[in-house]
Amino acid sequence: MTGTTAFLDDDRLFPADERTRGIARSLYAGVRGLPILSPHGHTDPRWFALNEPFPDPASLFVVPDHYVFRMLHSQGVKLEDLGVPRADGGPVETDPRAIWRRFAENYHLFRGTPTRLWLDQSFHDLFGLDRRLSAATADLYYDRIAECLATDAYRPRALFERFGIEAIATTEGALDDLTWHRMIEESGWKGRVVTTYRPDSVVDPDFDGFATNLRRFGEVTGCDTLSWGGYLEAHRRRRAFFKGHGATATDHGHPSACTADLPPAEAEALFQKVARGGATPAEAETFRGQMLTEMARMSLDDGLVMQLHPGSRRNHSPAMLKRFGRDKGFDIPGPTDYVGALKPLLDAVGTEQGFTLILFTLDETAYSRELAPLAGVYPCLRLGPAWWFFDSPEGMRRFRELTTETAGFYNTVGFNDDTRAFPSIPARHDVARRVDCGYVATLVAEGRLDEDEAHDVAHDLAYRLAKRAYRL
Repeated sequence: MTGTTAFLDDDRLFPADERTRGIARSLYAGVRGLPILSPHGHTDPRWFALNEPFPDPASLFVVPDHYVFRMLHSQGVKLEDLGVPRADGGPVETDPRAIWRRFAENYHLFRGTPTRLWLDQSFHDLFGLDRRLSAATADLYYDRIAECLATDAYRPRALFERFGIEAIATTEGALDDLTWHRMIEESGWKGRVVTTYRPDSVVDPDFDGFATNLRRFGEVTGCDTLSWGGYLEAHRRRRAFFKGHGATATDHGHPSACTADLPPAEAEALFQKVARGGATPAEAETFRGQMLTEMARMSLDDGLVMQLHPGSRRNHSPAMLKRFGRDKGFDIPGPTDYVGALKPLLDAVGTEQGFTLILFTLDETAYSRELAPLAGVYPCLRLGPAWWFFDSPEGMRRFRELTTETAGFYNTVGFNDDTRAFPSIPARHDVARRVDCGYVATLVAEGRLDEDEAHDVAHDLAYRLAKRAYRL
């Protein structure tokens, strides 16, 4: 595009004062080109298995991305008008250009948000678009992106390689047959796409269809999943199956961080009540907590890293859940206790060698009060610096400020991009690298860290910590 002005500031997100900004520039120059490790995400493995062209700009940037459509919906745009599928199969907008125009005319709603940073950088770096998206430029954007998507250079595998992705993890449920991962493995393509074991649908008694899922779990594994021993064995077999397809981690999205370590007879009795569908809300919470401790013990045996991100009041609107299903942007943070909630699990396995539990949070008040002190002493604990609401510049800075003094840098695990829109991955990592370099540069400018050490820290935060923590 000629005759236009680039709208990305080369010094974006760096400190404002010139001395610190100069240090940040130097640190960033050393890490900006490092490979990307994306160990916690929700991209679709079928993209890489089939390697088909992305269909259109709206399907790539708008329809699958709750970061985008939740903001638009907050200003009165109907999800149907953005092409978001309805759970009942009812009518939604199917014209991708109409969806894109609606997105473009509301693009001002993203001013000052991290989503705006990711999108602007993706548009600029990937498609050469250097005019701001608006109603006036909507068709120009659509045509340019659509033209690119029709070429082989913009197929999923080509973009994977262009982005410099060393490894990316997807997330699959316990009942998934991992067909797409098997296709990737059998294709001979060298890109590393690994799965992650997410057992919520067969662990959470409040999950839709739990009883049916439990029976299906038994069919898939050949275990008696209506007995406590058979149920635990089914998890062991599925974990081994996932590990055989590249998994290095499990993922657990529980409503709280509650854990439990019941005597075997009590655990079995609780399971029987849960399996019959007669558990009270308090018993369901205890069962989820018991299963976190069971999963931790299994991690000691099979080496899978465990991830826990509690505190999300999921599907807050029952009307929207009924209309559109899960994961449509209505997951809202709530206060979360970690010190008391995690104690049964930590008492059981917290000092065991070879076990890693990565903690995420939506409750920033827990960073300095609970999470940093816990990770600063328990050898199994690591902190995930960013997840969902906090993979933003302000959230990243606050994370470093609130945790480094107690937990240091090396009890964290680098940047985790909880992404669904594939093109935004490089931009998300670039934002994290810029923010971390700015924070580390501030420590240098204040005389709290030597500059040669700062370069090591910046490299660790951008690459080495994630590689080590996730055993990639």
